[in-house]
Amino acid sequence: MTIGRSGRRQSGPRVGLFGILGAGNIGNDASMESVLRYLRSRHPDAIVDAMCGGPEWVTSRYGIEAVPMAWSQTLDEGASGPVWAALKLLSKGGDAVRTAAWVRKHDVVIVPGMGVLDASLPLRPWGFPYALFLISASGRLMRTKVAMVSVGADVVHPGPTRWLLKNAARLAFFRSFRDAYSRDAMRRSGLDVTDDPVYPDLVFGLPASSDEPGDPRTVAVGVMAYHGSNAERRQADAIYASYVASVTRFVRWLVDDGRKVRLIIGDANGSDDGAALQVLAGLRAQRPDLDSSQVVAQPVSSLTDVMRELALAGSVVATRYHNVLCGLRLSRPTISLGYSAKHDALMADMGVVEFGQPASPLDTDLLIKRFTELESRSAEVRQVLEERNRVSEQRLDEQFAILSALLLPAHEPSQATPAAREHGRA
Repeated sequence: MTIGRSGRRQSGPRVGLFGILGAGNIGNDASMESVLRYLRSRHPDAIVDAMCGGPEWVTSRYGIEAVPMAWSQTLDEGASGPVWAALKLLSKGGDAVRTAAWVRKHDVVIVPGMGVLDASLPLRPWGFPYALFLISASGRLMRTKVAMVSVGADVVHPGPTRWLLKNAARLAFFRSFRDAYSRDAMRRSGLDVTDDPVYPDLVFGLPASSDEPGDPRTVAVGVMAYHGSNAERRQADAIYASYVASVTRFVRWLVDDGRKVRLIIGDANGSDDGAALQVLAGLRAQRPDLDSSQVVAQPVSSLTDVMRELALAGSVVATRYHNVLCGLRLSRPTISLGYSAKHDALMADMGVVEFGQPASPLDTDLLIKRFTELESRSAEVRQVLEERNRVSEQRLDEQFAILSALLLPAHEPSQATPAAREHGRA
């Protein structure tokens, strides 16, 4: 038993999870699942809840209490006009108070993985960056330990978003990054990361769903409604059209070669559905006699669904980061069509950096050439990925042991291990 700040006896430590969770981003939810798995196995007495983007979904799926990340989430999404705009503006001040109150109720708040310090895709400063800053600032104010665990980052252009993300990271009690690139990106953004460790993405803490090699003549192609980076908003429509056309051409090449294709719809919020349907429509227009079973588009609602679909294939070509990650986690020969440096970092960490290329502009001829090489080296690539997966699992076990000693010690904090103490921040 422990004594809470209110003086009431509790059955275990209070642990809060924070992030864009339950909002349709399968990769984010998988990171939360990995931390929940760790907490439930090593700290079964912990009382866990969440502040997140989709509280109802998180509660129904994981059985934990959850509250909205922002008060504006409770407003009518269809509302508009000056009154609604004023309410939304006022809610930002209210969020500071409600966030501090929520943080105060916890011994630890964990930000589980995700690209929380990455603004390469479209992002508004007063959305998630502001919410993340409030969490870390509240942690300092309320003396609650805030831990950013295996998070992703990229260099952010100077401005409000950069200031918010950098200071959110600076105020955290514990930080670890999912790759060396992320740590270096925060260093280049002006943060002292000298003592910050690098551990693998939290998805490596989840079991792979299958040891089977999959059908060597089936290719899983992960599609995304890709509109370019945060800096390319004016070209978004053209980038999307070019991407869909290039993916369609590649899938056509696969089916013309007698292969089966499983189109993997990248996220559960429906944002990628249109891209998959356009690829299918374009393919059927060009190949009207194509058997419908040769190319199928399979929606997914969880990382388990993604793993199951990818397990049926012998190789993977994907754009969304977590689809690429799942292919690698299953030791499938995988090509990454990257839209951020995080893709290159992941492929390098897994020993297959040569099988990555940009999603924009997507060079289909180069993709076909790399896919042909990938298949010719399939056995070698699988062996490399199996070994890297084992190392990643071991490294995450090390991190979870440090988190237990640093954030949830069985005795007094002074008895934490030296390795854990050196990662904490007063």
